[in-house]
Amino acid sequence: MELNLQKPLLFFDIESTGLDIPVNSIIELSFVKVFPGGEERIKTWKIKPWDYEKACQRPIEPAASEVNGITDDMLTDCPTFYELAEEIASWIADSDLAGFNSQKFDLPMLAEEFERVKRAGKDVKVDLHAPRMVDVQNIFHAMEPRNLRAAYRFYCGGEDFENAHTAEADTIATYKVLKAQLDRYPDQLKNDVAQLASFVGKRYVDFSGHLIWNGNGEPVVNFGKHKGKTARQVFETDPSYFAWIQQGSFSLDTKSQFEKLEQEYKLERLTQKFKKF
Repeated sequence: MELNLQKPLLFFDIESTGLDIPVNSIIELSFVKVFPGGEERIKTWKIKPWDYEKACQRPIEPAASEVNGITDDMLTDCPTFYELAEEIASWIADSDLAGFNSQKFDLPMLAEEFERVKRAGKDVKVDLHAPRMVDVQNIFHAMEPRNLRAAYRFYCGGEDFENAHTAEADTIATYKVLKAQLDRYPDQLKNDVAQLASFVGKRYVDFSGHLIWNGNGEPVVNFGKHKGKTARQVFETDPSYFAWIQQGSFSLDTKSQFEKLEQEYKLERLTQKFKKF
């Protein structure tokens, strides 16, 4: 079944130097952009992973190289994410997003790279919290819990796809799996990006899941000593916690979301103070 789109849907996949988002970088990024009407455009970048603090190329962890087949020397002459940021942002503009397990890793890793670029002084216009996100793995796990290779075998004819664990092959396979899922579950899945994006509801305020939404639409701390408390409760009882987040080993997106909430609560407190006069 072809996708019913009102705006472009951008499938994406990344390969990285490792799995710890705050201390790793993207080394390969692939997009498959599907437009209303069915036109498809594919773009893949090899990216030199950059350590902004040390001003040097970030090494790839050996375990990551074993999986993706990319080595440090293959990226020496490639552009950095900083150099590619505007081009990548232009592909994302006006699109919804789709991927396989992207909400847990690919999307927060991509957000981390954009935050690094912004903090390094580049004024790139992108907000990855704005687009709707269709995570094909969420649908697959709800229907047939397994991984991308098994999903491709199950939905797309019983054979493995070639070049698994390259960003482009994984991205194309994810696109094909979503179309096959629409064919297989016509009664449960609507051919509509808004419905697909909400198939497994959005719970995370930040991409890493340190803040989640509760049933009342309030952000709640999802880890550590304040787990289960609303961010507002923590601000009222332990305001230094927000400073601790900024100094800790958290993703830049997590720090940004806590900072936004802190500024919101401070403004509310200031507004209430002036109302008393």
